Amino acid sequence: MGCGCAAAAATACTYNEELGRSQLVFVSSGQMAQLASSAWGDLKKQQKVTTDPKYVDRVRRVAPKIITASGGNPSEWEVQVFASKDLNAFALPGGKIGFYTGILDIMDNDAQIAAVMGHEVAHVNYNHSGERYSQQVGSSVAISAAQAAIGTGSRTGQLAMAALGVGAQVGVLLPFSRKHELEADKFGLRYMHRAGYDPNEAIRFWQKMSAQKSGSPPEFLSTHPADATRIAQLEREIALLK
Repeated sequence: MGCGCAAAAATACTYNEELGRSQLVFVSSGQMAQLASSAWGDLKKQQKVTTDPKYVDRVRRVAPKIITASGGNPSEWEVQVFASKDLNAFALPGGKIGFYTGILDIMDNDAQIAAVMGHEVAHVNYNHSGERYSQQVGSSVAISAAQAAIGTGSRTGQLAMAALGVGAQVGVLLPFSRKHELEADKFGLRYMHRAGYDPNEAIRFWQKMSAQKSGSPPEFLSTHPADATRIAQLEREIALLK
């Protein structure tokens, strides 16, 4: 159950029963939500938010089901679709979900939207961004840096956005760890299954994303690698749902 924390950092090390491991996080959930709110506001200024029902209706049809299945309250989440050819989607602490029209264009059905949304919401629910930010900034400055990063273009601000999964906007890519990816896959599959979607569509989607590797891979694939090992893990998790 130990997480290798130094004594001075013991208060930042907590054991998560669902994950079966300890998490080392030096910033509070409130601070991460503040960072996310700032990043979200910046994104909506920098990126065009579309109201095209072809995209918006699809995402907002799925979102309440996934949020409810994850134990959340849909009324506490904001969902937006950004008009961009980028293959990208994300969820942020504090209840924010963003999808890009580019990734929706390659999704065959609502179940594939649910697969990605469940995965991203799981990253939020299990505080993966808080872990990533703490690891990158370091224990000695994480808390003060979190405050300073809000609403700034500083390096700590860039790392914060990268940790939240929107780092491409500031030129910083920060992939989730393999551990985080497998955890998000596991719980994201549970969310979509609980919401009534076919979890096999998750595999079909990631296989489709893997086919995008030719040339310059999209940001989403750079930070969420879809390889054979991951597909095999998804298959094992799906078998446990039956």
